[in-house]
Amino acid sequence: MNLATVDKIAKAVLYEGYMLYPYRPSSVKNQQRWNFGVLVPQSYSEAQKGTEAWTMQTECLVEANSSTELEIRVRFLQLVARSVGEFNNPVSELPSGEAPEFHLVPRLEVVGRVYQPWQEAVEREVILPICSPEALVGSPLLQSFTFPEGKEFEYLRDREGPIAAVIIRERRMLQAMLEVRSERLSDDLFKVSVRIRNRTPFAAAHQATREDALLSSLASTHTVLGVQNGKFISLLAPPEQLSELAASCKNEGTWPVLVGEEGQCDTVLSSPIILYDYPQIAPESAGDLFDGTEIDEILSLRIMTLTDEEKREMSQSDERARQMLERTETMPVEQLMKLHGVLRNLRPVEPPSHQEETQ
Repeated sequence: MNLATVDKIAKAVLYEGYMLYPYRPSSVKNQQRWNFGVLVPQSYSEAQKGTEAWTMQTECLVEANSSTELEIRVRFLQLVARSVGEFNNPVSELPSGEAPEFHLVPRLEVVGRVYQPWQEAVEREVILPICSPEALVGSPLLQSFTFPEGKEFEYLRDREGPIAAVIIRERRMLQAMLEVRSERLSDDLFKVSVRIRNRTPFAAAHQATREDALLSSLASTHTVLGVQNGKFISLLAPPEQLSELAASCKNEGTWPVLVGEEGQCDTVLSSPIILYDYPQIAPESAGDLFDGTEIDEILSLRIMTLTDEEKREMSQSDERARQMLERTETMPVEQLMKLHGVLRNLRPVEPPSHQEETQ
């Protein structure tokens, strides 16, 4: 599996839409996030009459033999609810046992920094056992996984004074099922299917909001497949004799493409965002901007034009946004100029032949 290349592309997929320009929670754009690759709990999907997906399926073609091995990874973001609490009575030191009482607040400033509720995310990855396309025929691989609930506290001290507030980060339990099947199409050609199902229990699905359901969802979900002693077939540009079989592959909520150097066929990225075979991150890109539909130069220039107050909110809302602001503001002029425009894949134009000139 070409992990070095796929990791760069997958990161861009993972955080597409994480936070959009102008990178502030108060922006209307950022009031509803996580629109790509979201798998909500089954009960919530059914309550919404299927308008929100709870399953995702990848199907692709692979040339294989008895020695072929498949490696499959599923990656997604698990959302974390961040809330802010103010102590009813600030304390100089935390007592052992129970934490001091606090009440939740919509906004709190401590030592010149503003804290407010937000949705953060942690990266998750599930790696399936290496399997064989031949062995999967008639004997699918089923694997469930669970990420337990959790709660973390970060206490905030008012300068050298008392501990006055706390940041609470809560994760709900997630449960999902992975199913891998294989169908033999000819002696050395197989159709491999990977289905992901969100089986997380979710009570009161009919009354819940999407915001609440997201905390029990898989976000930015994508699948990475690698093969040894075999070869994936492009679904975008298959050989003519395989075009009908490629068209028969049923992909739900995802788009599988070949990843790596042009011509390599050992890795597939199945992404909730439409890509072409062999996508690349431009070498001029200095880091994540969380908006693959925009141009790095435009976003960088827009960030530079934010007011001081807007930059303050951006830097204090999220650690990834803070790093992006810092990277943009310290970007050398030479690096910014590289973003202005690059021509690639140029080739000399052959002069017309004498016959062409006379036609």
